Amino acid sequence: MKPPRHLADLTVEQRGEVAVELGEKSFRAKQIATHYFEHLSDEPQTWTDLPTSSRDLLVESLLPTLITPVRSVTCDGGRTRKDLWRLFDGVLVESVIMRYPDRATVCISSQAGCGMGCPFCATGQAGLTRNLSAGEITEQVVASARALARGEIAGGPMRLSNVVFMGMGEPLANYGPVIQTVRNITTPMPNGLGISARSVTVSTVGLVNGIDRLTKEGIPVTLAVSLHTPDDELRDTLVPINNRFNVSEVLRAADAYEARTGRRYSIEYALIRDINDQAWRADLLGRLLKNRNTHVNLIPLNPTPGSKWTASRQEDQDAFVHLLEVHGVSVTVRDTRGREIDGACGQLAASEKNI
Repeated sequence: MKPPRHLADLTVEQRGEVAVELGEKSFRAKQIATHYFEHLSDEPQTWTDLPTSSRDLLVESLLPTLITPVRSVTCDGGRTRKDLWRLFDGVLVESVIMRYPDRATVCISSQAGCGMGCPFCATGQAGLTRNLSAGEITEQVVASARALARGEIAGGPMRLSNVVFMGMGEPLANYGPVIQTVRNITTPMPNGLGISARSVTVSTVGLVNGIDRLTKEGIPVTLAVSLHTPDDELRDTLVPINNRFNVSEVLRAADAYEARTGRRYSIEYALIRDINDQAWRADLLGRLLKNRNTHVNLIPLNPTPGSKWTASRQEDQDAFVHLLEVHGVSVTVRDTRGREIDGACGQLAASEKNI
């Protein structure tokens, strides 16, 4: 059973066609989009530019309820909030709002669960339940933009500036809805949120066919490749899709993306104690990347309860950074927001199921 059709599932033209099918002028769809994307309103009774005789039908047909809040948890003085959502069929997904002095980012889910099977990931351990629709993904973004605009996140009202597809799921394994969501995010108001494509990051564990499709789109989002180790032997275990698309193939596809869009891509690397944080692996990664237009994001692993996987020692992390810098590779260590609120993707959903 599919989620109900939503405005965010449709192109601008299709939205107008739905309005006409309902016996209204096509411009009614644009009015609804204005309230949804630009005004971030969730109170249709206040939309006085819509005729009262058809307002309910238009809203029901184009803005059905797709996600319902289950609970929210905060940390970092209220500047980080993780939201747990229940979808129409009872499935649970998560999104995280992170407020910084100069920007506000939401990390969103593109699938319920994940089929990639990475053993150190809470979502990967749960397996794939289903793909999300563009409406379900977009709703996470709009709800977060609304929360920020209303001052629900500590620090007062603020505009959502960045969106990262780094929550539950493998975005490029749900390609169509993810790309439709990217268009909803980047299309100028009132038909979209008007966020710059350069402020949108799409991550992947290395689905080369998906990277190739994204390259052909020509949308200059930031591509983030979850590499996690430079050698195929270990990556076959840490990131099982490597058995289909190996490290050299993934980097070749990422280079092609960079050549087409002019956008530097990022390499995501979760540092796992005594697994992938050895000096020789840092050296190998540095030699692989030193002539590429890329940036390495080192991520101290946020361990899941009961897992044997844990974060690297500080001295090993520091040595890893130094060895990459020796090769002239741009590198930063990610700010680990949300450790005290089941910060790793999938943890809050898993804990809710166990209540």
